[in-house]
Amino acid sequence: MTIEPIPAFNDNYFWLINQGQQAIVVDPGEANVVLSRLENQGLTLHAIFVTHKHYDHIGGVEQLKAETGCQVISPPIEGLSMDHVVHDNETISAFGEAFHVIAVPGHTLEHVAYFSESLKACFVGDTLFSSGCGRMFEGTPEQFLTSLKRLVELPDDTKIYCAHEYTLANLDFALTVEPKNSAISLKLAKMKALRTENKPTLPTTIGDEKITNPFLRTKEADIVEAVTAHTGRTLSDEVAVFHALRSWKDNF
Repeated sequence: MTIEPIPAFNDNYFWLINQGQQAIVVDPGEANVVLSRLENQGLTLHAIFVTHKHYDHIGGVEQLKAETGCQVISPPIEGLSMDHVVHDNETISAFGEAFHVIAVPGHTLEHVAYFSESLKACFVGDTLFSSGCGRMFEGTPEQFLTSLKRLVELPDDTKIYCAHEYTLANLDFALTVEPKNSAISLKLAKMKALRTENKPTLPTTIGDEKITNPFLRTKEADIVEAVTAHTGRTLSDEVAVFHALRSWKDNF
């Protein structure tokens, strides 16, 4: 089984999982680019995995379902043609692989991730990014932080398949928050080299995110100190630190 990106729009990745001549696509916001890849590789679309409701993730679902007859696996999204609605802690099967559904509200309330232990892969949509996290459109800071903590509990070698190429911007912010973190500096140099060659910076891993992602390290003294200095006020707990950090990034 292989996993490869389908670049789309300005910075989206639709992830194509294929085994033999069968394929799954994650978060197809546009249909034609997926259909073109399927035709070029001689693949039949078996299923679509949806993580959340934003149009750049579901915009191609209806056309793909109509043209291929594939199954649509999704959290509950109004108006979307779904064959199976997933819920937290459910396990679904595709190609004989088990995918565990993890509810990760914060970016949106219905957001889920799909984790395969055997593939050491988790498809996280817009919840977790390489050295960053998604904007908090619907959830509360506490919900979002809890969602990130659930993902951090995955094994360190789990590959994280995010839906956007945001790595360089996230690393610039991370380095602003932690200018003395050499792991961030090293990662930034490596990722710049990849982007110079127009190569994806993804997937990342849980292990890497633990040392380079400020949103996963909101208990660390350096993070607390930086956010306190930025806000000019004492922050009472980890949720408050996360909320202030996310607000800082929103305006960075």
